[in-house]
Amino acid sequence: MGTNDTEFAQAIHSFPAPVQGLAQEVRQLIHRVLPEVVEVAWVQQRNIGFGTGVKKNSEHFCWLMPASAHVTLGFNYGAELPDPTQLLEGTGKLFRHVKIRSAEQLKDPALIALLRFATTYRVPAVKRG
Repeated sequence: MGTNDTEFAQAIHSFPAPVQGLAQEVRQLIHRVLPEVVEVAWVQQRNIGFGTGVKKNSEHFCWLMPASAHVTLGFNYGAELPDPTQLLEGTGKLFRHVKIRSAEQLKDPALIALLRFATTYRVPAVKRG
């Protein structure tokens, strides 16, 4: 639901090929953690939001934003998420992020646990069926 492959590609097309590939891998991880995820691409802003519905401010739990040499995986309520290994960066009131520089990082159990927790924290349950 939400973004299709074309919109995703449009949102990341201006970044170097390795970053585009990494963005695809981050996207795949999010879809593995929550197969019913709702994805919304903001092509002009070059980022993609993920949630349990389409509403950015009340249903999204994370976002993906490519950069020149990494992909930022941001968490809408990151400041409130359990982060025992201190993966999260940032100083905002709520938002925090992890800079993904390699596909190897996506295998980190702590990152997967953080992402899994975020899918249920302060967002409505995913609409199934």
